[in-house]
Amino acid sequence: MTTVDTSTRAEDSGPSGYAAARLVLLTEKDRSGPPRRAALARLTDDWLTGLFTAAKPPRGVALVAVGGYGRGELSPRSDLDLVLLHDGSADAGAVATLADRIWYPVWDLGLALDHSVRTPAEALKTAADDLKVHLGLLDARPVAGDLGLVSALRTAVLADWRNQAPRRLPELDALCRERAERMGELQFLLEPDLKEARGGLRDAQVLRAVAASWLADAPREGLDAARRRLLDTRDALHLATGRATDRLALQEQDAVAEELGLLDADTLLREVYEAARVISYAGDVTWREVNRVLKARSSRPRLRSLLGGRSGRTGGAKPPIERTPLAEGVVEMDGEVVLALSAKPDRDPVLPLRAAAAAAQSGLPLSLHAVRRLAADAAPLPVPWPAEAREELVTLLGAGESTVPVWEALEAEGLVSRLLPDWERVRCRPQRNPVHTWTVDRHLVETAVRASSLTRRVGRPDLLLVAALLHDIGKGWPGDHSVAGETIARDVAARIGFDRADAAVLATVVRHHLLLVETATRRDLDDPATLRSVASAVGTQGALELLHALTEADALATGPAAWSTWRASLVADLVKRVGAVLAGEPAPEPEPAAPSAEQERLAVEALRTGEPVLALRTQPETAPEDGTPEPVGVELLIALPDQPGVLPAAAGVLALHRLTVRAADLRAVELPSGLGAGPAAVLVLNWRVAAAYGSLPQATRLRADLVRALDGSLDVPARLAERDAAHPRRRGVTAPPPRVTVAPAGSRLATVIEVRAQDAPGLLHRIGRALEGADVRVRSAHVSTLGANAVDTLYVTRPDGSLLSDEEAADLAKALEGALR
Repeated sequence: MTTVDTSTRAEDSGPSGYAAARLVLLTEKDRSGPPRRAALARLTDDWLTGLFTAAKPPRGVALVAVGGYGRGELSPRSDLDLVLLHDGSADAGAVATLADRIWYPVWDLGLALDHSVRTPAEALKTAADDLKVHLGLLDARPVAGDLGLVSALRTAVLADWRNQAPRRLPELDALCRERAERMGELQFLLEPDLKEARGGLRDAQVLRAVAASWLADAPREGLDAARRRLLDTRDALHLATGRATDRLALQEQDAVAEELGLLDADTLLREVYEAARVISYAGDVTWREVNRVLKARSSRPRLRSLLGGRSGRTGGAKPPIERTPLAEGVVEMDGEVVLALSAKPDRDPVLPLRAAAAAAQSGLPLSLHAVRRLAADAAPLPVPWPAEAREELVTLLGAGESTVPVWEALEAEGLVSRLLPDWERVRCRPQRNPVHTWTVDRHLVETAVRASSLTRRVGRPDLLLVAALLHDIGKGWPGDHSVAGETIARDVAARIGFDRADAAVLATVVRHHLLLVETATRRDLDDPATLRSVASAVGTQGALELLHALTEADALATGPAAWSTWRASLVADLVKRVGAVLAGEPAPEPEPAAPSAEQERLAVEALRTGEPVLALRTQPETAPEDGTPEPVGVELLIALPDQPGVLPAAAGVLALHRLTVRAADLRAVELPSGLGAGPAAVLVLNWRVAAAYGSLPQATRLRADLVRALDGSLDVPARLAERDAAHPRRRGVTAPPPRVTVAPAGSRLATVIEVRAQDAPGLLHRIGRALEGADVRVRSAHVSTLGANAVDTLYVTRPDGSLLSDEEAADLAKALEGALR
């Protein structure tokens, strides 16, 4: 093993010697983590000491490391935070010359430098004016020069920090909140900033500063290990990228995982999320304690004033602490939920759930001491659970937003995995789909939160809340998570005390939790085969009711791209139709859907003129919950005489005008007799579109380009290619290849082809061109876009309207997949 001699002498303090030693240190595979960071700090100390000494500094001057360098935690590409401290007795020119002889070699080496030259009084004044400077000086460490000067500054900085804590800590709390709002929560981000995101290295530094104030202290268990994990990850990130960056970008995660000796990028993210969760929870507890102490301090003068300034035995006595009962063995005290003095966790296995439910229903935090005592002493629940335990779990899940911090407190001490062992597989599990806002475990809790507001819509709110908590539990297992989740949900239901019938309902709902939204947005609801298939899978009206509510809760908890009033209306329509089938009403025979009055009007006009007719309606929709407008898009109706190439031409024109297609329906309109039109003489395309950016184009421009595309005077593929060449899209992570499949027994009206691909401008145009080349007719198309992923379902037939054979359908899917690669 190669070792580094960090005892650099002044005469060996040139940049080349330091750079060589630094390179050797950073390439040592046997030394990493805290030992390497400390060794790099020592090596840098010795080099800077050599520079300082060689410059023959005057008396009363010191070189001081602050911030991360002051803590001795140098990552491979960390900035050097330095202060040249002087007592003011030296000549200003001499101090400036000394600074130049230190700063310039650092810059020559290409290292980032944050530097200043100050007297102790100037340093204290700057710290008083700038909270970030004050935080950095708390970690001040002498590198070279007058140690007494640095020691005096440290003492003064720390004294000021403690004296000003009642004023500065609320300021620091506000700063942390603003940063969290801006940077997001590290434990949920796919590309987190390891330093600035909530739960990152900056928050760990803040907790050290709060502890230094003596006003409150963070829970220590696991905090140092979490901080080390984030520092180790940042080291690996610097080495993998060769850059000073704190952002763990997707394209770097595999290399960082390899540098750390981890299995893959998902394992890396889980470890990072675990660390961030520890720091975030410690921050929550610490700031709660800070605010409690500050509130208590501010109330004492008012109390003395009310008592008339009396002192002595009576006036000086502390008022008794009020304890308000909340549940058996659970009380509220000083704004937190704690255990009653008479509580006996070792004899009361339901107490953890009872305390959690009481806290969530009261909108209060569970005290750190209570959670730790429950984790240490609570007796395990028998299996199956008693009815009280199951009811308390449902009560906890039904509390709404206040469920989240209580659940996080239980997770921080391992109580959730103890109650539900299958939870461990989804804990901190990342979701690579950018549509998802949360990790798997937090998404499950958020779904329960959303479901809590929908419990009045179902006959079994307990099953809805538990299904919400379990619907993605299978994501911790290989294969289809819905299939795995069905088995797990059945086992968990039995574990927590549901009977067989209820367990079967929960298993069915978890197995089919994606069925309604996928069917509503990707299948033809006018086809009886679609309705019969859903009814067969669901089985009962009760399960359908639960699935409807869970579908909405799941989508709302996923992210803003997953739900809209349009999707809600499609799902509601499907539920209504399937409910009729389950009620025994006969399914209607397949027949062409009657056109709306608007569609019929446009079709008649198109038939009369022989040209396309367009109607563009810009009508904002309103979300049902809070009444805020949704940026849903615009309905575009196009009617034109039936002819080849309609789908690719229309889709291509929309792509040229930078319109994103969210839904598309193509159908032949049979006009009433007497208008001189035979069946299928006119096509009506019903599009739902949104502008990628900018304003919507005028309908006249769309119509003109559509006419040109249909008669061949507008070369849509060439125009799209020119635009892409002029403004190529920036590509990050390589997307998986497209996949085209044939839905088995999807419809008696048409062959159902499903396309899954990376969403991109012109995708539907390319699909349409491939279908035209295959000589098939598109009966209808259902487009669904979730984030960067597009799922397009196409109902196709032969030109004569008959279904494709199995061989023809397989060949079409293969050809379409090839055309999209």
